[in-house]
Amino acid sequence: MKVAHKFGVRRFQSLTELVEHQNPTIHSEFQIPGTKNHDPNPCLLDESTYPMFQVELQNYMENLERDFESGRSYTSFKFGDGDYNFLKRIPSGSAQPGKRAVSRNLSKSEMSPFITGSKKCNKYFCEIYPENRKMFQEVIGSDRNTIPAEFNYGLVSNKWLFKEFGSSIGIIGASEKVDLIRQLMQYPEYQEYLGLREFSDYIKVPQKFACDDLESLEISMKEQFKEAKSKLFLFGIGHVKSGIAWKLNSFWPAIYLDIGSGIDAIAGIIDEKRPYFGDWTNHQLRSGFDYSKLDLLQLEKSKVKFLN
Repeated sequence: MKVAHKFGVRRFQSLTELVEHQNPTIHSEFQIPGTKNHDPNPCLLDESTYPMFQVELQNYMENLERDFESGRSYTSFKFGDGDYNFLKRIPSGSAQPGKRAVSRNLSKSEMSPFITGSKKCNKYFCEIYPENRKMFQEVIGSDRNTIPAEFNYGLVSNKWLFKEFGSSIGIIGASEKVDLIRQLMQYPEYQEYLGLREFSDYIKVPQKFACDDLESLEISMKEQFKEAKSKLFLFGIGHVKSGIAWKLNSFWPAIYLDIGSGIDAIAGIIDEKRPYFGDWTNHQLRSGFDYSKLDLLQLEKSKVKFLN
């Protein structure tokens, strides 16, 4: 049985062969070649959590290839527990006022475009954790199909996305992280690590409190997209995606993949316990960039390689 499509390194012909080359801390059904997953969630030990993971991963990759080649355009939304808190107006974690997404409590009328916008994307990603799927159904709806968010984590981590679509990939993220990625991409060593010569677009959103003024953000993004060229964008923009992600292909026609914390990996600041990034090497700069200005999601332990 062929477990994986072309990942750029090798093909795995069976689950047995795959397991021999992977970290066996999760069930073989959830392995993605070229990655290690140190995620401790117990559901990943039980195949019944999502028994079609491998089949759907293969289909997802093949569909992406076809969509890219045919020039399709659509938006996506990666749902997590933080999005549940934000959309339910629960002041916790990244949804806590003054923490990351908002500087203050938003009124019901101010929250309205986020709540309605979160339900208008074309595709939805959600981790396979049963608790997250339950939250998704409560907030977004049970009538929408979801794709495992783990697919995009893994396909960033093993660099398949870069190698497959490197001719036309753009980045959308927090301004400071986008500036850092742009600097990292000046180094041939990092280009070689990703298997990508360059990103063709860099689109910025505010790192903090982006949800405070959705109208101003939309104006800023429209202006930036006037120079866009990419056929596919990878983005991770926090909770403001609820209000803006569904509009992205009206700014510029492309495929928009919400990769969530995958943006942190590309910026070289991902923790090894994040799903599928256990074998990722964070490439960083000793000088020339002030890392203290970054709003870090979680960074306790990782492999680091300095580029200067």
